[in-house]
Amino acid sequence: MKIGITGGIGSGKSYVCQRLQARGFAVYDCDDAAKRLIRCSDDIRQALTALIGPDAYVAPSARPPYVLNKVAVARFLLESEANASAIDRIVHPTVFSDFERSGLSWMECAIMFESGINRLVDRVIVVTAPDEVRISRVMQRDGISRQQVLQWMQRQWPQQRVRALSDDEIVNDGVADIDAQLDALLRKYELQGISDKTYT
Repeated sequence: MKIGITGGIGSGKSYVCQRLQARGFAVYDCDDAAKRLIRCSDDIRQALTALIGPDAYVAPSARPPYVLNKVAVARFLLESEANASAIDRIVHPTVFSDFERSGLSWMECAIMFESGINRLVDRVIVVTAPDEVRISRVMQRDGISRQQVLQWMQRQWPQQRVRALSDDEIVNDGVADIDAQLDALLRKYELQGISDKTYT
């Protein structure tokens, strides 16, 4: 069984994944993977350079790691939704393939349904929290204003929409017991007492 974990900014999905890892389950982080592949994949480098232009990477070298020109890429990305989608069409398939090659059963992805990577997993768990809790967490974590957090939240699918598409939910409101909810889901998936450590 392959299981995806998703949730909006400030929901605390990374904390839930940490609790899974403490139980011995390795979790594939799609965000970290995308950053790594952008630095190391020749195919992505060539495609982004063809799309954005020679400024896509800083002084591109003949071999990885390549250094992305974040200013140039951000400028291109913010010009239009079409540009953002074009970048996604380059990066997402490579991440999908990388996850399948990883052999891991758990995946963390903030844009599980938006990207279409949900088709690679059997079940999706959404981590949710009240909006005010999410806003407070991100303000404290990133040192940014409430307005900036709201702008990030508005760029993501509404929490209610993601919850409706997901199979299960973990409430991370600062009150509910995360470990108890995780244990209940592991029992439900018949994974209680099983971890990646069993097979290494």
